[in-house]
Amino acid sequence: MLTLDGENVVLLRWNCAAEASMMSRRDESEGLRRNFYQSYSFLKDSMTTIVVVKKLGQVAIAADTMTKYGSYMNERATYIANHEKIFQLGQSYIGLSGPATADLAIKDFFARKKNNVKLDTPLEIFRIWNELHQVLKDEYFLNPTKDQDDSFESSRSRVLIANPHGIFGVDSYRFVQEFTKFYAYGSGSEFAMGALFAAYDSDRSASELATLAVKAAAEFDDATGEPITTYSLALKKQRAK
Repeated sequence: MLTLDGENVVLLRWNCAAEASMMSRRDESEGLRRNFYQSYSFLKDSMTTIVVVKKLGQVAIAADTMTKYGSYMNERATYIANHEKIFQLGQSYIGLSGPATADLAIKDFFARKKNNVKLDTPLEIFRIWNELHQVLKDEYFLNPTKDQDDSFESSRSRVLIANPHGIFGVDSYRFVQEFTKFYAYGSGSEFAMGALFAAYDSDRSASELATLAVKAAAEFDDATGEPITTYSLALKKQRAK
């Protein structure tokens, strides 16, 4: 029979507590690493910068033109003919942040639609993007799984939209927002948002601001590269605020 005196009992309890603390820290560290790699995985699908701006009755959208594969290859517009990340759909300009295949799939989806697509309000955009998501899975073999704890499937891409009705964003889970001033998506979005915040109240136009924001991202984000494409158009009068 093993007996312990008071000092050894205290020491045993301390060792048990220390071991439990170390296990808790290991679990926490593992959770942080897992969250980091999940976040990095998302960034790999978002290596670009797209921006929308609304100001003084005008809206603008801008994007870089570089394609990046992993962390080792940059394909600049000099070498890629179909390098534009913004396409026109009726009166709307749509910029995509996500896998290169998603760009082709989304363009093909809208090219095949016979009826006119309305993207005038967040609800209209939400409905069409839900339809798009189903087609991406059924016909373009999208893998929508990112995390088993997610409430909804992911479309694995994010888009910004500029049209005469305003500027809008659709995230990977198809949540739609209408922006009042500006917004940015992609790996260089933090640099772009900072530039927009600092310069928005200057005398620059919506188009100039959008170009400036992507230029700032290209300066500091290695997944964003010039040249920059920018499109602008006038808001409808009732929306020009």
